[in-house]
Amino acid sequence: MNLEQLIDYLSNDAEFQQNIRKWLVLDAQPEKAVDFPENLHPRLKEALKQKGIKQLYTHQLQTYEQVRAGKDVVVVTPTASGKTLSYNLPVFEELLENPESRAIYLFPTKALSQDQVKEAQDLVDLVGAKIKTYTFDGDTPRDIRRTIRSAGHIVVTNPDMLHQGILPHHTLWIKLFENLRYIIIDEVHSYRGVFGSHLSNVLRRLKRICEFYGSKPQYICSSATIANPKELAEKITEREMLLIDDNGAPRSAKHFLFYNPPVVNAELGLRRSVVTEVCNVVKKIMPTGAQIIIFARSRLRVEILLTYLRDIAGQLKIPKQKIRGYRGGYLPKERREIERGLKDGSIQVVVSTNALELGIDIGQLDVAIMAGYPGSISSTWQQSGRAGRRRSTSLTILVASSAPIDQYIIEHPAYFFEKNPETAQIDQENLPILMSHLKCAAFELPFRTDEAFTKDVTQNLLDFLVDENILRKTDDKYFWMRDIYPADEISLRNTGPENVVIIDTSAAHNVIGEIDLFSAPEMVHDDAIYIHAGLQYHVDKLEWEEKKAYVHKVNSDHYTDAITKTDLKVLDILQESEEGKYGYNKFYGEVAVNRVTTGYKKIKFHTHENLGLGKVYLPEQEMQTNALWWEFPDELFDEPFFKESVIGEGLNGLAYTLRNLIPLYIMCDITDISVVPMVRAPFSKLPTIYVYDKYQGGIGLTKKLFSIDRMALKAAYDHLRGCSCKDGCPSCSGPTMEAGEHGKSSALKILELIDLNV
Repeated sequence: MNLEQLIDYLSNDAEFQQNIRKWLVLDAQPEKAVDFPENLHPRLKEALKQKGIKQLYTHQLQTYEQVRAGKDVVVVTPTASGKTLSYNLPVFEELLENPESRAIYLFPTKALSQDQVKEAQDLVDLVGAKIKTYTFDGDTPRDIRRTIRSAGHIVVTNPDMLHQGILPHHTLWIKLFENLRYIIIDEVHSYRGVFGSHLSNVLRRLKRICEFYGSKPQYICSSATIANPKELAEKITEREMLLIDDNGAPRSAKHFLFYNPPVVNAELGLRRSVVTEVCNVVKKIMPTGAQIIIFARSRLRVEILLTYLRDIAGQLKIPKQKIRGYRGGYLPKERREIERGLKDGSIQVVVSTNALELGIDIGQLDVAIMAGYPGSISSTWQQSGRAGRRRSTSLTILVASSAPIDQYIIEHPAYFFEKNPETAQIDQENLPILMSHLKCAAFELPFRTDEAFTKDVTQNLLDFLVDENILRKTDDKYFWMRDIYPADEISLRNTGPENVVIIDTSAAHNVIGEIDLFSAPEMVHDDAIYIHAGLQYHVDKLEWEEKKAYVHKVNSDHYTDAITKTDLKVLDILQESEEGKYGYNKFYGEVAVNRVTTGYKKIKFHTHENLGLGKVYLPEQEMQTNALWWEFPDELFDEPFFKESVIGEGLNGLAYTLRNLIPLYIMCDITDISVVPMVRAPFSKLPTIYVYDKYQGGIGLTKKLFSIDRMALKAAYDHLRGCSCKDGCPSCSGPTMEAGEHGKSSALKILELIDLNV
């Protein structure tokens, strides 16, 4: 049977249908094509015709025209809509007209960089011009680096390499910076939170160096669909951006299914595992010969699914080599082989992490299956877009896990399909991040006293660094005076300069990663199960003074969840609602968080059972950050139902639900925020729930939440009310052993008593 017949079969399969929560058919859309612009360089026209491109899509033409008119633009169109050509056209035309011009292409991953270099090189070969395109990253050989510095027209790199390998050595890159015409930032939606806040400051440093060498490059950004692509691009680049979102690319008909595994324990609210259900679904599809991509959220799950699916392939008499995995940790040669196999059809099924989510060319697939919600709407559409590149019907199936965020999405499809509420946030004024890059900038070039790196306070910050003997002020300039190389001490992935290094003792003491100091007690305490890139490690010892965690690989049936004691002290209220306006008061401000990890729970994978407890002995830590908090007046709890213990259980249940659902609205990871309930908060002596950014200085998450908090509270209410469990479960208010027997009912009661008319 073909794919259309399979879809018809699935629509009449009673067992399959009883698990479907939403079956949406997105109609095919014709292309909106336009002729090449008259002024397009003849060699480019000819090259495009040789590639079989006889017209442009409307968004490609708009991008070309606006960039050539000198505008900074952000292009927002779906996966496989030709965004690459949108920015390649103006860049290549500039290089044909002015061979001395240069461009920097920034991509968030190495794999995407390699793919884009190949795409650009194909166009170079057809154009027949000496346009030299190179990848510059940590794998680039030293002898090639010299060539890139002197002769590279297009330098393809990533933010980390720009930060550490290019800007501090700008005197070796004079040819690039004197002639820099364009900066391309692809997948701009991926630069949010800490990473985006760092990137914005890296671009401030890049701007200083360009001004020093006399260039003023334009920005061309591209993004997946989020609620605020223009705002995000403008914050990152600090330029006014023109939004181009009139997608002209065609789209085949797509069937999009929300699949919720059946409940296997109604009392605990547990469902059949994602892995089991994905295997059951793929078993139905494999015999059709359709090409399938399966996205899993971890490397471990990729390997488990791969093992099971190869067993199924054997049962179906399908060669096992047609079923492949794809993830970080595979050798580049192996990844290229898999990409080729997908394009030529020799591979039928690939199980991947989100490594294949971005725009790597893997040809034309028929079915995309997600083993769990990918974490954001934009990622879901990116993964779905990997199927349906032909002008034929495609199928996407999202298989939910028991996690609250998965269950909310699966039971509220309107949230997903009707309007994207996700807003990406950054805070380039975060003080630790800002100070880190101010030091890097001073190392790269002396600061003038009249120079503005940030709003209003640049000179005050520079004077502070003088007082700390980091800078020296002479003749109205600030000079770097330390021996250290500041960029080496700064990771773009966290806010603080101090990190705990994670060392794998089972692999010749290799460093496998690092974690910020504030998160380390929760993540890498003694006997923790630390999950890195999908692999499980047991933490043998956290050497707190040395800032090192020693781990070894394990195959565990559980993960650990730290038990922490948190105290919050309100330092300053920056915003507040009208008193009693909604039946509660909300505030946004600065807080000091004192936190100490005292123990941990062992939680079984999939079932979320508590397998036991352990003790942790670590010092208390303090962090200053930003927070939103809700204070509930005592009058709200007048009913006899609300004993003090019941109020506490309700706040705990509500905090659990909010922690899992807030990321839906402010586009962050669940680990980026912390939600702390207090029956009697020290600041007000009232029942209170605090939400704070888990980064020193804050990164704008709770500031955004302050303006949309009622949407999050309403979502919590809808989710709690809609969950089929009786007294709470891991999918809503948390296991009853943790939230208490009144956790769900009390949380619902609190939400019913306040005004949630959004």
